[in-house]
Amino acid sequence: MTLCRTRRADPTALLVRSAPAVPTAAVLLLHGGRAEGPEPPPALNLPALRMRPFAGAVTRAVRGRGVLVAEVRYRHRGWNGARADAARDAEAALGRLREQAGPVPVVLLGHSMGGRAALRVAGDPAVRGVVALAPWCPADEPVDHLGGRRLYLLHDETDRVTSARQSWEFVRRAREAGADAAGIPMPTGGHAMLRGADLWHRRAAELTAALLSHG
Repeated sequence: MTLCRTRRADPTALLVRSAPAVPTAAVLLLHGGRAEGPEPPPALNLPALRMRPFAGAVTRAVRGRGVLVAEVRYRHRGWNGARADAARDAEAALGRLREQAGPVPVVLLGHSMGGRAALRVAGDPAVRGVVALAPWCPADEPVDHLGGRRLYLLHDETDRVTSARQSWEFVRRAREAGADAAGIPMPTGGHAMLRGADLWHRRAAELTAALLSHG
């Protein structure tokens, strides 16, 4: 495991879970957060910890394929309205991936706010597709930049934090914009994806590996 940190003046960081000598592709994981939270994330960051098993599952699913697997570290705890801090950090993280891995195809795997951030920056030329877990998809979330992207939105319809109905509506709008988008109902897990966690980990890893094989 290699920890790649930036200078204190620019604290966006990547935690690299798997770094092959010559990467052929990359997976960037984006954890969840709050609607409002201008303060930095705490040292014990539960949303980030929730993504660790997904990082492990993805690493196993792509073993031997030269895939760099990394997690984003946000400068702020929340989305923070029009600032869209998580999306800005996701964009910066894509730039750092280019610096480290070169112009390789990237799959974004995000949960909740991280799912929204992944979908927001998926127009980047390097992004091949997105796997969004219980994503936060407000009704006015833009979709026009998603043409040609493959998107998988996974949601348990009993989720009381983010709305599965809004995820399915986002899928519909993304398709109209030219995306190859699919909504995948999950049988359990709620928002935290704790119940039936193995299924969430396995399905996310399988879809991520499939996106890396596509195209």
